[in-house]
Amino acid sequence: MNNNQTPRVFYEIFVRSYCDSNRDGIGDLNGITSKLDYLLELGVEGIWLTPFCKSNSYHKYDVIDYKSVDPEYGSMEDLERLIHEAHKRGIKVLFDFVINHTSSSHRWFLEAKKGKDNPFRNYYYWMNPEEIKKRGIEKRRETADSQETQPWHWVKKGEEEKYYGLFWSEMPDLNMDNPAVRNEIYEIGRFWLEKGIDGFRMDAAKHIYPDWEVNKAHDFWVEFRKKMEAIKSDVYIVGEVWTSAEKIAPFFRGLKANFNFDLAFAIQDIVKTGKVEKDIVKMLLRNYRIFSKENPDFIDATMLTNHDQNRIGSIAEGNIDKLKVAASLLLTLPGNPYLYYGEELGMKGTKPDENIREAFQWNSRFEDHERTNWRKPKFNSDSKTTPLRFQREDSGSLFNFYKKLIQIRKEIPALAQISPPNLKHSDINHPQIVSFIRPHAEGDVLVIQNVSDKNVILDFKFQLKQEIFSNKNLEIKSQKLHLPAYGLGIYLL
Repeated sequence: MNNNQTPRVFYEIFVRSYCDSNRDGIGDLNGITSKLDYLLELGVEGIWLTPFCKSNSYHKYDVIDYKSVDPEYGSMEDLERLIHEAHKRGIKVLFDFVINHTSSSHRWFLEAKKGKDNPFRNYYYWMNPEEIKKRGIEKRRETADSQETQPWHWVKKGEEEKYYGLFWSEMPDLNMDNPAVRNEIYEIGRFWLEKGIDGFRMDAAKHIYPDWEVNKAHDFWVEFRKKMEAIKSDVYIVGEVWTSAEKIAPFFRGLKANFNFDLAFAIQDIVKTGKVEKDIVKMLLRNYRIFSKENPDFIDATMLTNHDQNRIGSIAEGNIDKLKVAASLLLTLPGNPYLYYGEELGMKGTKPDENIREAFQWNSRFEDHERTNWRKPKFNSDSKTTPLRFQREDSGSLFNFYKKLIQIRKEIPALAQISPPNLKHSDINHPQIVSFIRPHAEGDVLVIQNVSDKNVILDFKFQLKQEIFSNKNLEIKSQKLHLPAYGLGIYLL
């Protein structure tokens, strides 16, 4: 992999659940280092680590010390070794940079809550109840990314002012209008980039300013990116902006990449229903037009699910054919795909969050000394999800399907292109078919995917140069394409 090239396939690791190297039941950084060869085998070129800084919670999205590694996950030396070993294999490392809020145990907040005269007071948002009411901001509607409807909290009931915490009272929001806060954040960014981290996944990027000041967020990200690029010119920054395309677009001014939730939900619907109710090619082309007005070099970060959503394995009810459909759409459509750890095994899980963050299954339970056991799994026992060891040996497994498609994606120039996204309608319209063309100077590629459990016969006008891949016996007879249930065909035109 060219060192400055965007990794073509990312992999999200929920650190606590991935691999336990010291048998304390908790996933750790050394565990991830020990699995870099596995990720290389799968075809991964970049990893996103969920937070690993010191924190009170199991998920660590409430940071107590930004320049630390939580001892539960290892030491700073362990992290440095992980980065070094990843880079040796051409794998880039992103980590989850949580700057929307801190932990309520962070030194800044412990100072801020001492009173209005404290120099750290203005690191956070404080307001008296009358002012909050006057502005009409005492309540908010639930959103996909926060169920908190009353975001203003007391340190002690009856004090003069409340503080703002969008997600939870223990996660007070930082005040980005304060230059001191921005400088702290930029220095933390420098610290990690100088350690060798390649970039950041920006948690809650949409909420970096409160709802009533959202427009300030767009300028903040422009400044943030400039500061980070001054430290590392090829830094990769991807934002979590969970909203409509029109509202995501201005974030691309600063954030090079943003996650495409629209596509994730569209693929989930296809998997659930076995029908194409929304023309995803049309939707994507529309979104690309909207994004490119703000930034012609935008990167569309695509995914099926992540650590905040029901797993695709459960959405597909464990049906391997449906899971292969989801994988083929993710890995043949444009964008910069992210796999959530265990998707390649078909891991399952539905909310609450702990259930979508269960242990990765390396081997059968009694032989698996690396499997984490910080909680009892509800969805991923050996009888419900086949461990990696057995999937490796089965040529028809979901794991081997992912591996093959990732390899094809990287080898075929039309499929490997990330930015600008190359996509065209194939003009095949059928309620059970997703089909599109990926145009490219080195050869256009046609993708046809039957998303249903029924055979489909289509009129077929294309002149095919070569079959790149098919997973069933696809036949073309007298200008008719016979596509079996869940059949996928990838062709060079």
